[in-house]
Amino acid sequence: MEKFRWNVYADQPHNIASRKERLRHHFKYGASYLSLIASNLRWAHPVLSLYRKYRDGMYKEPFRIESPFGVSVSPAGEKNEDVIVNLKEIGISKTLVRVPSWERKKLGLYEKFIEFLIQNKFEVTIALLQNREDVLSPIRWRSFVKDVFSRFEGKSSFFEIGHAWNRTKWGVWDYKEYLKLVTAALSFAQDHNVKLVGPAVIDFEFHLYPSLLKAVPFDKVSSLLYVDRQGAPENAQFGWTTAKKVALLKAIIDSCSQKGRDCWITEVNWPLKGTGKYSPASGKPNVTEDQQADYLVRYFVICLSSGLVERIYWWQLVAPGYGLMDSRPKEWGPRPSFKALKTLVEYLEGSTFKEKIDDSGLEIYLFSRGKEDLALCWTKGLPRDFTFSRNVSRVLDREGKEVPFIFDRVKITESPKYVFFE
Repeated sequence: MEKFRWNVYADQPHNIASRKERLRHHFKYGASYLSLIASNLRWAHPVLSLYRKYRDGMYKEPFRIESPFGVSVSPAGEKNEDVIVNLKEIGISKTLVRVPSWERKKLGLYEKFIEFLIQNKFEVTIALLQNREDVLSPIRWRSFVKDVFSRFEGKSSFFEIGHAWNRTKWGVWDYKEYLKLVTAALSFAQDHNVKLVGPAVIDFEFHLYPSLLKAVPFDKVSSLLYVDRQGAPENAQFGWTTAKKVALLKAIIDSCSQKGRDCWITEVNWPLKGTGKYSPASGKPNVTEDQQADYLVRYFVICLSSGLVERIYWWQLVAPGYGLMDSRPKEWGPRPSFKALKTLVEYLEGSTFKEKIDDSGLEIYLFSRGKEDLALCWTKGLPRDFTFSRNVSRVLDREGKEVPFIFDRVKITESPKYVFFE
């Protein structure tokens, strides 16, 4: 295989292996895939039974939403102070920082950045990124992991082991190869008293979880649960909406792990139209800035209101092709998604989810915060007028600006609105 190459514009590896080469390697690991099928069949009944229970019970029980909002950040050199300022403006306290194995010589830079985050009262999760050399040279990977744990023990709350490894461009060709990477990390974790997050599977490929969860006692179970190729987060993939995917994922976690674990979504975004080489995807997944902001709110609300996801990290704060801010101007420009997340954090963090109102074509989620009751609502299609059964005191748009309404009737659109009651 050709040498690993990093795409500095889209923050991901180039897919340098040809389709023919990838197909050849998949055939090579055919026996491993068959073993996964056999293992998953054993778990099918308990998983599906629990899935139905979770699916049928979603959005029906009140629970408190503590502090589930996270944003991924990267070292920004002279603009590190700007990172802090903007995180504080959003109002979040949880961050995730990627540390690539091939940038081991820059660990000092990452250490200073992470210490800066901690000094400013941010919790830091570190994601350890791998490439093919780590798989082919286990000593190299073990040395990197040991070095990271030694440097950041006591500084980072959690360490996510591996990243999107079910995509060959990230260097792992088989789940057993990933298992070796995480087993190496596990051997050092106890010595350094660190907590592990994983398996960091990207997209809707949940068949990879059972065998890994049975073998590895992750402290938190993570997914890079992108749904951008389906467009809106309510859209289905083979009949599976985001809500159903979350229910299935939690059912797999609770059925297959050594004991129930909390579920984290450690990466999600929608890439942006018109950003060219800076977009991490091409074609259909790309959306307008307004759509990205709408989908961000809708995704967070759908997942968090289920009661099945403890935490979600948006990837990431600053990036031309998908970030909450565009780094190309001299002064970073906040996008609509920045303001949308800020408003969401302001009104939902520390609130209590109450229930979801069922009405065809509408998504209406009810919350309370102190003495204040509110609804967060949008449509999945054309705008509709909806009359609430309670007196409406004010209505805010996605970015927290007041919008007009008539008595208790509110015009609901695809862009989320906050409706407050007297």
